[in-house]
Amino acid sequence: MRPTDLRGILRYVPQFREKTFVIAVDGAVVGDDNFGNLLMDVAVLWSLNIRTVLVHGAAAQIQALAGVGGPEPSDLEGSGVTDADTLQLALTASNRLTHRILESLNTVDLQGAASNAVIAHPLGIIRGVDHLFTGRVERIDRELLGRLLSNGIVPVVPPLGMDGNGHTYRLNSDAVAFEIARALGAVKLVYITTADGLLVNGTLARQLAVDELADAVQKGGIDPSQASKARNAVAAGKAGIPRVHVVNGTVDEGLLAEVFSNEGIGTLVYANEYRQIRRARKRDLRSIEQLIHASVESEELLPRTRADLEKRLDDYYLYEVDRNPVACVALHAYPEHRTGELACLCVRPSHENQGLGRRMVQYVEDQAREAGLDRLIALSTQAFNFFTTKAGFAEGTPDDLPPMRRERYEQSGRRSRVLTKAVKGHAS
Repeated sequence: MRPTDLRGILRYVPQFREKTFVIAVDGAVVGDDNFGNLLMDVAVLWSLNIRTVLVHGAAAQIQALAGVGGPEPSDLEGSGVTDADTLQLALTASNRLTHRILESLNTVDLQGAASNAVIAHPLGIIRGVDHLFTGRVERIDRELLGRLLSNGIVPVVPPLGMDGNGHTYRLNSDAVAFEIARALGAVKLVYITTADGLLVNGTLARQLAVDELADAVQKGGIDPSQASKARNAVAAGKAGIPRVHVVNGTVDEGLLAEVFSNEGIGTLVYANEYRQIRRARKRDLRSIEQLIHASVESEELLPRTRADLEKRLDDYYLYEVDRNPVACVALHAYPEHRTGELACLCVRPSHENQGLGRRMVQYVEDQAREAGLDRLIALSTQAFNFFTTKAGFAEGTPDDLPPMRRERYEQSGRRSRVLTKAVKGHAS
């Protein structure tokens, strides 16, 4: 997506205007040549009345300082043991980075300010190990950050925290960003890193529910280098932050492409993925037509007129990403035969191979169960392999169709495969 794609951007603006994004930037990204472009993306957000807080890490810079004659750091992430020498490295690296970010904000006509909004206490002794100068966030000065944001000033927050006794502690920047997002009621928490997104069980995840990510974290399915972001993404989702993104900050325009498009370029974690499936409304008719257009053209789906869709609109369900439909499905019930027809299953090409089809099938099965139906049928000319291998259907015959549906089947001449599935919890 290019910045000139105004339609792609503007459709998101109403839901984000006057809202807050917290953007956490790894130290390695601040040192990348693309960092200036990233701040241009931040300037675009502010121009659209979307407030942003910048939190930065410092691991790469701490490591660099150690490599030019400094002491070997006892911890880079900010969650292990921070000895006195490592704290000094962290202070030096963080102060330099904060200054660099403030300078860079000037180049994109944004005002910025460093603040002492993070109040921290010692992490303490855990499993017998004293973590020395590693801290944990005690609270966030929400009023201070709010005043800065209200005045158009970008708060720049380092991975450091202070207590009321003049002590400074090294913090994990991912955790700092989460705590700030929670305190400010942010609608998005964006982790900007040098990876393309989160690897879950070795595969790049594009979209997943917070519960799915929590399960992967618990089972060790996250690479150790990404464990901190994964844990804090889970915590953010469970704290009510609707969206957490993990984006490659070395990609030009990556931030805008992630937050202002359905498909994005990184990993999107939903706070409550199930809520993304909802019953269609009249205003969705055009979206349904757009979703199914290509499949109708390829004769994968039966053509449906606007009148056809409107007549049975209550049967349709949509899967949304940031309020934009990316998949649809319908459940046509034949209650006298205790049968439901799963129909019009379609996923936008940009979201294929992400498991959305199976989720839509599962949702329809749940709806059928609640309606007291015993079985599902589906008709398919090209996707029958999906139904039999991925969705648990078995091949049937036209005799399995309710009489009214069989009559239409024979009249269509499409010779679709007939597929059936017992609704779980009901006898077939």
